[in-house]
Amino acid sequence: MWSASAVSNLADGIVKIALPLTAVSYTTSPVLVAGVAAAFSLPWLLFALPAGALVDRLDRRQVMLAANSLRAALLGALALAVALDAGSIWLLYLVAFGAGTAETLYDTSAQSILPQLVPRAALPRANGRLYAVELAANQFFGPPLAGFLVAGGVAYAMLGPAGLWAAAVVALLLVGGRFRVARQGTSTLRADIAEGVRFLWRHRLLRTLALMVGVSNLTTTATFAVLVLYAVGPNSAIGLSEPGYGLLLTTLAAGIVLGSLVAARIERLLGRARALGVAMVAIAVVVGVPAVSTNPFVLGGVFFVGGILLTSWSVITVSLRQQITPDRLLGRVNSGYRLLAWGSMPLGALVGGGLAELFGLQAVFVIMGVLALILLVGMFWVTDAAIETAERAAT
Repeated sequence: MWSASAVSNLADGIVKIALPLTAVSYTTSPVLVAGVAAAFSLPWLLFALPAGALVDRLDRRQVMLAANSLRAALLGALALAVALDAGSIWLLYLVAFGAGTAETLYDTSAQSILPQLVPRAALPRANGRLYAVELAANQFFGPPLAGFLVAGGVAYAMLGPAGLWAAAVVALLLVGGRFRVARQGTSTLRADIAEGVRFLWRHRLLRTLALMVGVSNLTTTATFAVLVLYAVGPNSAIGLSEPGYGLLLTTLAAGIVLGSLVAARIERLLGRARALGVAMVAIAVVVGVPAVSTNPFVLGGVFFVGGILLTSWSVITVSLRQQITPDRLLGRVNSGYRLLAWGSMPLGALVGGGLAELFGLQAVFVIMGVLALILLVGMFWVTDAAIETAERAAT
């Protein structure tokens, strides 16, 4: 499972950078370029809740196999279209939407299957190791590799992730066992979805964390949806090449990977609530720093340190959600949480593109940085006492 995650997330990392870079070859409109990121994340808004209900009904490994097979087929078809000179911005939208739909199933299954593989007491350690390889592949190796692949030819940039997702399918076939959660009685898909949503919304701690991460993801998506226009090209503010842009994003990824390895140490040093507050400040600094500096070395340094600090948010919150949610509800709770967390991303991409059109690229970074700082209000409800109370109630 760990190996499949590494390969699959490397494909994710390539696609998320290669698609916007490819879009620039078809259009220079900030709204249309940002629309690629919106199309990729829109399925979280549309299909997250049904995906969670399906994950709680079906064998979670089989769902992951189907999702990766679909993504490999989509990127292979796009590579063929590009090779035949039949590519367009609208075809990029279609492939991004399809791959994003498969991602809702894969990621919900991947987070929900973990308590079936390791004891609950080991979840923070297991999540740390998974985050290390996922983020290393997705953000450390994927972005620079995407830059070089796009520079070598768009068809290569699409064939690469298609082959990687096919390799992830092979790795998943080696995972033995059944991963279908036992169900009591029968119910409709709609009733299953409603049960998961009620559990999440009535749980004040989980609800607060979900709302906070939803708005923070809006700020980061708005920023990075237009950052390519601010950073790439001789006439841009930063003036980077495509590979240089990939390397800039790699500094953030390197910090995130290192942060995933030391997240447990940060948690012990600061406590869970304080570590989450520091992570939120780090997000505000990362999205706001392009407004005050166009020096790639300054940006890279801030991205690296910010990446170290913000990773503790993911490790702490994912482990907590797995620990305090019953197995039979975990897929639905994960999907409801991600509906807020990822469903805000297409809105963020569109907001980023719209603000850039109206006020310029620099204004996007200022507004998003301030919005991320406002989220610290949520820490009034996210305290160590509230976390411990939720864990005791689950036990």
